[in-house]
Amino acid sequence: MDARFAGIADVTESPSVAVVVDVMRAFTVAAWAFGRGAERIVLAESLDDALALKAAHPDWVALKDGPPAPGFDTVNSPGLLRSMDLGGRTVVQKTTAGTVGALAVKEASLVLCASFAVAEATARLLRTRGSRSVTFVVTGEGGRAAEDLACAQYIARRAAGTGADAAEYLRRARASRAAAELTQGVRLGTHPDDVALCLELDRFPFAMVAAVEDALMVLSARPRP
Repeated sequence: MDARFAGIADVTESPSVAVVVDVMRAFTVAAWAFGRGAERIVLAESLDDALALKAAHPDWVALKDGPPAPGFDTVNSPGLLRSMDLGGRTVVQKTTAGTVGALAVKEASLVLCASFAVAEATARLLRTRGSRSVTFVVTGEGGRAAEDLACAQYIARRAAGTGADAAEYLRRARASRAAAELTQGVRLGTHPDDVALCLELDRFPFAMVAAVEDALMVLSARPRP
């Protein structure tokens, strides 16, 4: 498998297959939302769009980065989300990097959103499809986020059928700037367990596939084949 690793701004042409990685925290949160029963996740382009979707669908659950804000039900924290009952609900998610990265490659024939929480299921789906060329979108820090790059490289190796020691990739993620900021309380809207949850490998048995539905970018959980 030919794997390319790129920041959001570096993706100038629509790839055939894209894996958008946001470990801390968008796509760990998304995985937990599905784990808590969410039916689908709508990836909003802006905070205003997220609020408009919530206003039009009051039963939807809206979440964002940062501290709580009027109109939003919760924030982008797996530690906070894990206690919510989302059975059958639609979630609207707007984050600084993850949702932006997914929307940047929405024209790709296959878009997967990933984190360590769904790493093996994501790799397995890529293997099942026989994907020869995959662009891994490293969403954090302009494509330099250590945790996102580590996760992307781990998934790429697993998808290629190459043995990989998960411990080394998780160590790199644990030592990342994002992990430090979450631990030190630099980022708002957090829970003390967020870093540990973001580093929980293969917590969920599904991959997350994003596709355009009725002009919205919608994320769905696909059971591991």
